[in-house]
Amino acid sequence: MIRFESVSKAYPDGTVAVDGLDLEAPTGKLTVLVGPSGCGKTTSLRMINRLIEPTSGTIYLDDQPTSGMDAALLRRRIGYVIQHAGLFPHRTIVDNIATMPLLLGESRQKARLRALELMERVGLPETFAKRYPWQLSGGQQQRVGVARALASDPAFMLMDEPFSAVDPVVRAQLQEEFLRLQREIGKTIIMVTHDIDEALKLGDQVAVMRVGGKVAQMATPSELLTNPADEFVADFVGRDRGYRSLGFTDAAGSVAVREEAAVQLGASAAEAQSKATGAWVLVVDGNRKPLGWAQPELVRDELKREHLNLSGTSAHVSGTMRQLLDAALSSPSRRGVVVDASGELVGTVTATDVIKAIEAEPHLETAR
Repeated sequence: MIRFESVSKAYPDGTVAVDGLDLEAPTGKLTVLVGPSGCGKTTSLRMINRLIEPTSGTIYLDDQPTSGMDAALLRRRIGYVIQHAGLFPHRTIVDNIATMPLLLGESRQKARLRALELMERVGLPETFAKRYPWQLSGGQQQRVGVARALASDPAFMLMDEPFSAVDPVVRAQLQEEFLRLQREIGKTIIMVTHDIDEALKLGDQVAVMRVGGKVAQMATPSELLTNPADEFVADFVGRDRGYRSLGFTDAAGSVAVREEAAVQLGASAAEAQSKATGAWVLVVDGNRKPLGWAQPELVRDELKREHLNLSGTSAHVSGTMRQLLDAALSSPSRRGVVVDASGELVGTVTATDVIKAIEAEPHLETAR
């Protein structure tokens, strides 16, 4: 657990970066600090490991005040991940990751074995071990940064805009990888981001901070979307929060999945036409994994990849209302593809099916 009690940070020119912050990050959970520039979120993060010293108040790690700890020893208890990874350019990847275990007295052999294990855990091949940071992409460097922060097996982790320096596709991949990793390791994490979508996706709880260093609202992502505390939070979370709140509503058993006829890639035009519903037919591979939609009227001999419309997304059968609705709305046929855990076709849903299920759920409040 990380706890702030009436923590403030004021500078000699009178600027108050953080003002009487009270906040608790529960053990094993990910707490996200989010807010506009100048709201004190990064200052708050850096006061935890005393890169910035508080002006007043107390910060606790598992009920121990950090003010009484040796700063160097404190930092060795805390994993720290920053933008651009902050890797040592003159050290190989394996040696970058092994840095903290070596500082803590582990043998070089043991530290490197631990580093190789962590490379696998964060999705990096062992062949990268002897490369240098400049030989990796930005997303790969961020994975190394996460592995290095985990190398000493810290109970606490601080993450300052860890995924902001990479492109949107890589960022989404890193977020998914990190969620998987957190489910496995269950660290106590405080993360800073300026991106409300990232905060809602990753956080077990989210603290929305306002300029002046005060918490406007601390809540679960679902609570923020369905019941923002005031106009500032409502505006910051965004005007499409009613739709986004569906991302926290389990759709399993609520929406009827319809059987969908499908054809394999390479099927004849006649077979595609016979299986079509309306103007569209769903195309699958030999393992019944959806590939895309096709219009049989455009097929002359056999279905080929160039016939596929790839605009539709797919939803997991036990996914959320938002995923099902998005699948239906993004599909050219307006029938959303539903798959199982292995990616195999289960059936389809329509937007009407999903909306009926939403209206039938009494606990789904309309976000104000």
